[in-house]
Amino acid sequence: MRLRLVVLCGMWALLLSQAVAQTVVGPQGEQFTERVVARQLSDPWEITYGPDNFLWMTEAKGYRVSRVDPATGARKVLLDVSKERHFPRYDKIPDAVDGGKPWPQGGLMGLALHPQLLQGQPYVYLAYIHSFAGANQPGSGSAPNHGGNFFTARLVRYQYDAATQTLSRPLVLCDTIPASNDHNAGRLLIAPVAGRSYLFYSVGDLGAGQFDNGGRPNHAQNPNSYEGKILRFNLEPDADPNAADRWLPNDNPFSTKQQSAVWSLGHRNPQGLAYAVVGGNGRLYSSEHGPYSDDEINLIEKGKNYGHPLVLGFADGNYNGLAAAASEHPSLPGPWHTTYPTIASEQANAKALGPTYRDPLATLYPLSHDFLTTVLTRTRSHDPDEPTWNSEAPSSLAVYTANAIPGWQNSLLIPTLKRGKLVRLKLNDAGTAVASDTVMYFKAPVRYRDVAVSPDGTKLYLATDSATVTSGPSQDAPKGTVCKGCLLEYTYVRGGSATNPPVSAREPVSSKQALQEATAMVQKLQPKDRRVKRAGLPPAQRPVFDLLLKPTLTAQEKVRAQQNAPALLAGLRQQ
Repeated sequence: MRLRLVVLCGMWALLLSQAVAQTVVGPQGEQFTERVVARQLSDPWEITYGPDNFLWMTEAKGYRVSRVDPATGARKVLLDVSKERHFPRYDKIPDAVDGGKPWPQGGLMGLALHPQLLQGQPYVYLAYIHSFAGANQPGSGSAPNHGGNFFTARLVRYQYDAATQTLSRPLVLCDTIPASNDHNAGRLLIAPVAGRSYLFYSVGDLGAGQFDNGGRPNHAQNPNSYEGKILRFNLEPDADPNAADRWLPNDNPFSTKQQSAVWSLGHRNPQGLAYAVVGGNGRLYSSEHGPYSDDEINLIEKGKNYGHPLVLGFADGNYNGLAAAASEHPSLPGPWHTTYPTIASEQANAKALGPTYRDPLATLYPLSHDFLTTVLTRTRSHDPDEPTWNSEAPSSLAVYTANAIPGWQNSLLIPTLKRGKLVRLKLNDAGTAVASDTVMYFKAPVRYRDVAVSPDGTKLYLATDSATVTSGPSQDAPKGTVCKGCLLEYTYVRGGSATNPPVSAREPVSSKQALQEATAMVQKLQPKDRRVKRAGLPPAQRPVFDLLLKPTLTAQEKVRAQQNAPALLAGLRQQ
């Protein structure tokens, strides 16, 4: 997809440090004022625009729930659940003291407000990680041979007292949800099904197959496990005789021998969940982290299978012969040293999964088989010049349904961690496909964690991480990260176009144009960046890369460079 970047002032950090609002311009001519609502938050994870016109927020590492006045930034802590966290702040303890024990990815994560919060149903639902199996073990507490870090998460319903502005009377829905130091997902959402509202919760595959969890079995395809799933719960307990079943809807699709919360399976790290009525029908969407490419946007349906780790992105074959991760540990199984299965054929796997398999609506961005082979091969050999790759690390998702901004109605809004931007994808009239190119806003050296939209659609709120890294592709945080742990407000002022850029492939370029563009890209690189970029290319393209560094070329070298320039340019663009 053609990337359309927002035009921003180069002094972004300076602007954010000023009290007055500044104006930024989007790629369609939209004008927004930009303002910092709050600072120095402890990794804000969820921001929700409440029916009281306040922003409700969770802080992942602070384990606090707050209400924030968007006009003044004044913050009231409603609940501190840090006492329910039965392990210390490992992120603040030197490894020499705690043995290198990991902090879970997230902590206090999802928050959802009952649709009738101020109308007789004062319920707030939270998801947080409460225990670590390795807390009392020596060393890192991880299972042997990179077998993983076993945390456990809990879903709890609290009651909100508007008079005292507190949350109390916790009622546990489920406290046995598997968690990890990686790929916990952790989004909560209330959405209707057949006219009745339910609570949805996203659980990632817990990183089973990569890094410290490289030897942990991956259960994303196992319907009897909650790992790698979207779960569905009741908002109120039903009348089932077994108390453990009362929060589980009786018509969940995988409730056979026993009741289950599983709604859909085959997910990797679905950190975004959003619901909207588009084209007269309610739709549930997710955004999910891809491994080395193919961040996914999915339309979530009851009982459907989204392929991971057998199909990554579309069933297009770019991962054929590869896996969702690789490691340098030969003690782990398979040619790529991971519990992720080797994918013989994505197309065959999709066919074998049958009619329940679903391709994503869109991916960001599918990379070539040759490039991915290079990435996995160099990762397996623990090459010091492991290549970089294009990905966004989508951290959340919202559906913009207002008509305040021209052309935005029924757009997916996707904040990203890796490259610090808000991605917008326009849906078709039915909400079943992406109908526009990728449009990008508010590009900045930050890690955007969540997005919320005011009811009238004129204000967008973005939360930024306090930490600069997590794991995997998303750890490539922008250099010079500013405004850590901030809550930012973007208010639409004027401008914009009702016409969205159509979905289109990158226009082909001639060999001569490709040579010019590739030469410019290569010669602008610093020596260290040249080495890394070169390492990321397939072996056949590296000699051509070297040619472009020479001050002059012979006639024969010019012919060779021009013939190979289109392939080289494609390889460079993937990084």
